[in-house]
Amino acid sequence: MPYLDSTPLAKGNKAEPLPGVGPLIALLTDFGLSDGYVGSIKAVIWSLAPGARLLDITHDIRPQDVRGAAFVLMTVAPYLPRGAIVVAVVDPGVGTGRRAIVVEAGGRYYVAPDNGLLSYVLLFDPPQRIVALENRRYFLPRVSSTFHGRDIFSPVAAHIALGVPLAEFGPPLDSIITLPEPALKAGAGYISGEIIHIDRFGNAISSIGELERELDGTFLLRPRFGGGQEIRFRPEPCRIEVGGTSLGGIAQAYGSVPEGEPVVIVGSSGHLEIAVNGGSAADVLGLHPGLPVTLYI
Repeated sequence: MPYLDSTPLAKGNKAEPLPGVGPLIALLTDFGLSDGYVGSIKAVIWSLAPGARLLDITHDIRPQDVRGAAFVLMTVAPYLPRGAIVVAVVDPGVGTGRRAIVVEAGGRYYVAPDNGLLSYVLLFDPPQRIVALENRRYFLPRVSSTFHGRDIFSPVAAHIALGVPLAEFGPPLDSIITLPEPALKAGAGYISGEIIHIDRFGNAISSIGELERELDGTFLLRPRFGGGQEIRFRPEPCRIEVGGTSLGGIAQAYGSVPEGEPVVIVGSSGHLEIAVNGGSAADVLGLHPGLPVTLYI
């Protein structure tokens, strides 16, 4: 593969083991699967580190939706094994002066643009090391202005998998760009937040989390955002308001209501979620990220 021949550590890879026996590299992008973008980044990684195992977190992030990507990454990262390398590329600023970075946090490595994409995951796993990606020795020989996922992030991830120390990639950084934390506020008789993500089923996931149902039937809120204190409350009576619609209390499952009816549950991420049984809450109720959500308790 001539395009990679001059890349450090690429030569001699033909003698390496087949893919699937080495370090785990997890991929999260907004590239979709209709084009060759995902195939290209996988080809680069396997050309440099044939032993790497590749995991697709998702490639269906809405185009340029950095905030949505940050939320999805936050929900998946705790389940990745220590030592995993994450290539996260939702990069509307590609080709501009935005930095490229690698962050070590929670025993994992995150290779990404410095645009806030890592904000939420680093709330719970504070960074141990942050490095700016500046050493072109570990990029592809030709770097395009539109595809750093292939030309910078993927080869850097492969070299991390091969054991290259983070200090080799560039100078240390003290901080990175972060997104504003999602709204979450508690007052007398209410908890307010906002919709932070719409999943592919049209379920609207709010910033009100992490919620856990206790053995006595009460709910315990351990705020993931906003730094507030734990709150315990009973599921009845309570109601939810979102987008001008008033909904009932927190149900056990999507099927707790008739098909086509809206329902509020605690989703798999531990966040309060507005859904429609057998349908799309986003379409039926006109929900979108940023819309206020209030839980009256």
